[in-house]
Amino acid sequence: MSSTIYKNYLLQSEPNKFSQDELKAGEMIVNMGPQHPSTHGVLRLEVVTDGEIIQEVVPHIGYLHRCFEKHAESMAYNQTIPYVDRMDYLAAMNSEHVWCMGVEKLLGITDQIPKRVEYIRVLVTELNRIASHFVAIGTYAIDIGAFTPFLWLLRDREHIQRLLEWVCGARMLYNYIWVGGLYYDLPIGFEERCREFIDYLQPKLDELDTILLSNKIFIDRTANVGILPLDVAINYGCSGPMLRGSGLKYDLRRVDAYSVYPELDFDVPIGQGLAGTTGDCWDRNYVRALECRESVKIICQCLDQLTGDYKRTPDFDPQAACPKKMRMTGTQELYFRGETPRGELGYYFRTTDRSDVPFRAKGRAPSFVNLSVLPEISRGCMVADLIAIVGSVDIVLGEVDR
Repeated sequence: MSSTIYKNYLLQSEPNKFSQDELKAGEMIVNMGPQHPSTHGVLRLEVVTDGEIIQEVVPHIGYLHRCFEKHAESMAYNQTIPYVDRMDYLAAMNSEHVWCMGVEKLLGITDQIPKRVEYIRVLVTELNRIASHFVAIGTYAIDIGAFTPFLWLLRDREHIQRLLEWVCGARMLYNYIWVGGLYYDLPIGFEERCREFIDYLQPKLDELDTILLSNKIFIDRTANVGILPLDVAINYGCSGPMLRGSGLKYDLRRVDAYSVYPELDFDVPIGQGLAGTTGDCWDRNYVRALECRESVKIICQCLDQLTGDYKRTPDFDPQAACPKKMRMTGTQELYFRGETPRGELGYYFRTTDRSDVPFRAKGRAPSFVNLSVLPEISRGCMVADLIAIVGSVDIVLGEVDR
């Protein structure tokens, strides 16, 4: 094969935004990824550098493609839940919850969901939120050279994985929250075991503050790095810890007040620039760590309700409100959103009359939107800081390449 043909094939398979002809003196193009040692997941970054200083960053995606939207348009609403799990596979319960609430609103059965079902849904989603944040903070620590926090956080995440596996039989991809209800009630003894875990976890969160967030090396590597100003975050549509880390108290659990969140007492942490500048890498991880504490408060309140006013009874059926056939009336359009560990996950539905298969189903993934701001917060930084910045965004490629 001639060198010209080989070069053309290479350009087609891995296209670049910049060419060598456009580079100034001293600049070069560096590819980072798509492999884990360089980037999170199969993300490729085309980086234009001038020595150690970054001039431009271009994220290239599509190396992992879930085909979620095409799957969703070829099967019934309730059959799509396993595919929803595989978008943000680190927070599948949260993704299921948003999808099912959207379909329930289309069907007009939101008010028919039993309170016990609602509290169980919030319980498992908040457990999953903590597990997701533990992966985000733990792998971020490894990105910048701290190994012990990763081991500690993955150890504690394993306890959550075992609890969720006890609930539904799966460690990560659950298919537990169904349209209209749940696959099954909580196992007998789950509430007591969950309380034991919460009692165990709270002092571990204090240890996390000591070993990582207050660590001088961690602060030096993350404070005043990758600063995301609030106006830029809003203009790019960022959400979740990315937006709250820049100082805006905006959480859909409060703003949209869905499920039983209006009945629960919890705060919305924001970045305050305690270690550097508001909106830097440290603030984003600080917000995630504080959200774990707020999730603990929510879990405790759910357990109080599930062992009190909405305790288990022999006649409770978690599938009682699940429709046997999901026939939509008329053509409807709906956008429904919820707060996942990475921000605003939204689903746009367009239905056709008397069909249980959506004409169109689109996922608005927070990882995809948050990743788009990467070039803005990376220009002028050093190459070593780019690793810290990418890790602070906390993307899941299954959600980016949906």
